[in-house]
Amino acid sequence: MASQLEIPVPEVQRRLGADNPWWRAGVGIDREEAAWPRRAYFPHFRRLALETRVRRAVVLIGPRRVGKTVMLKHFIQALLDDGLEGIRMLYLSLDTPLYSGRSLESLVRLFMDVHNHTVNERLWVIFDEVQYLKDWEVHLKSLVDTYPQIRFIASGSAAAALRMKSRESGAGRFTDFVLPPLTFAEYLDFAGQETALIRAREDETPSRFLAADIDALNREFLNYLNYGGFPEAVMSPAVRANPSRFLRQDIIDKVLLKDLPSLYGISDTQELNRFFNVLAFNTGNEVGLEALSKHSGIPKQRLGEYLEYLEAAFLIRRVHRVDENAQRLKRARTFKVYLTNPSVRAALFGFVGAEDEAMGNLAETAVWSQWLHDSHLTHSLHYARWTVGRQDLEVDIVSLDPPTQRPRFAVEIKWSDRPPHEVQTLRGIREFAARYPLVRNPLVTTRTYTGQMEVDGVAIDFVPVALHCYTIARNLLKLRD
Repeated sequence: MASQLEIPVPEVQRRLGADNPWWRAGVGIDREEAAWPRRAYFPHFRRLALETRVRRAVVLIGPRRVGKTVMLKHFIQALLDDGLEGIRMLYLSLDTPLYSGRSLESLVRLFMDVHNHTVNERLWVIFDEVQYLKDWEVHLKSLVDTYPQIRFIASGSAAAALRMKSRESGAGRFTDFVLPPLTFAEYLDFAGQETALIRAREDETPSRFLAADIDALNREFLNYLNYGGFPEAVMSPAVRANPSRFLRQDIIDKVLLKDLPSLYGISDTQELNRFFNVLAFNTGNEVGLEALSKHSGIPKQRLGEYLEYLEAAFLIRRVHRVDENAQRLKRARTFKVYLTNPSVRAALFGFVGAEDEAMGNLAETAVWSQWLHDSHLTHSLHYARWTVGRQDLEVDIVSLDPPTQRPRFAVEIKWSDRPPHEVQTLRGIREFAARYPLVRNPLVTTRTYTGQMEVDGVAIDFVPVALHCYTIARNLLKLRD
């Protein structure tokens, strides 16, 4: 009886042919996907995927809707453009019902049988949405060991589950590649505005770049905050017009109500959802477990677990505090929480305008989100807060040198042109910079103003926050080259 209910092999083969149109000579990937700009991370991913000297599978990890599937298709097109025969590549999206209940190896064998491939041929097999297969990590590790001539690539959106299982079961056989949301520099490229709005400059200034039109750049920065972290929203007017409708279910609901509960056994998904909404609305604020527990009615231990889950899912980032001595507090009760993608807030609560009260925190979130694209650097970044008399002083970003733990640079993030005219509001960064010999001038971001000012012997650079976000993103990408 069971065999009669099984989907016949010819039906599966037909679906494989439909999902792999490049098996037909002269055919490439879908035209719409081919027309999308390539992520700035594509060259780095391509180099890793082409490294066949080490027997490992590449696991492409990242939050939902950041362009993982399109990147995989772009990789397939790159192989075709390099002259590889299309019949040597297999692409499988494992959320396809026809593939349900079939093992990864049975699908690979079916592919090989269709084209009469042997085990000694160099082939490429890509499993998209691999989290839909139970125990995928065990199956993938077995394939890597069994078929040394096949280069396996897997991807999925259940980021927390993928990363944990990749490390636990794929040690020595998997290499993770994290694809984050769009940076501001990538957004401008996708929107076709980078060349028009950004100019490179060679002279000694607070930024390597110049805004050709700061008002126009700020308009694009506002778009970036509202929807620009998601490639699909940038490329599709329908999604852009209503991100809550098109993005919320995939980005939030599937992660909070499906991915995390299935991985960690969370029983009260509505509680987790409410807690995340609180964090998202207050992105950039300092919080503590004690206050959060009182506000939400959730025990502190469970809140700590929720924070760990949300961070593993690439939804938030916790940033820890140092004091005026640049020492991290061993028993710190407070920390800051940032969305890893500022556009998530708009998907939840609606678009923000340039004059909205939330803009200060969202600008700060945007700056942090650029740094989050380099996991090694982010571990050296903190915020500083301390008390002098009755006044609390703060610096939004402090970078500590990993070997010495001495401060390297400090940044205060503002969405306003008042700071250059109200230097008394900058006491925190002034005192911090006077105490430590930073490798570069302390920086204060503004809305439109660029310049430099010396206050009490401390030279302070001022740069528009939109230009600062662009500069961080471009510099970090350059470091990867």
